[in-house]
Amino acid sequence: MSFVLTAIIMFTFWILLSGEFTFILLLSGVISSLLVAYVSHDLLIGETDIKRNAGRVYRFIKYLPWLLWQIVLANFDLVYRTLHPKMPIDPGIIAFKNEYETDMGVVALANSITLTPGTVTIEANRDEFIIHSIAKAAAEGLMSGEMQRRVKDIEGNG
Repeated sequence: MSFVLTAIIMFTFWILLSGEFTFILLLSGVISSLLVAYVSHDLLIGETDIKRNAGRVYRFIKYLPWLLWQIVLANFDLVYRTLHPKMPIDPGIIAFKNEYETDMGVVALANSITLTPGTVTIEANRDEFIIHSIAKAAAEGLMSGEMQRRVKDIEGNG
């Protein structure tokens, strides 16, 4: 399945770039697309499980409103800390164990943390996440595990 999808994507790209529809160019495009797809189909798409991926997309779409709300709340918190006369900023670095089975889970959580103002993912690997936080409250909110649980739900089993 990934071979066919890669070939279609490559041929579409060929058509868009060439803009020519002569027989020889179309034939060259088909042959080139098939060769590239044969060599690299596992790199572009990999093994596809349409049911599992559709479930992940659905769960990710359900996750987005919650994430957007967290971004809004974190923005208000950051504005408060910045404009407060005493600037209650207490930066720190926290680390917690990586519990995700897929690269998608690691990337989704690392990006969610970085998108939320006041926190930045310094490192995310197979063992742990290292996060910089502008204040202890932001770190404690992250350590509550709500974001991790929601990203784990996206990762899910189908």
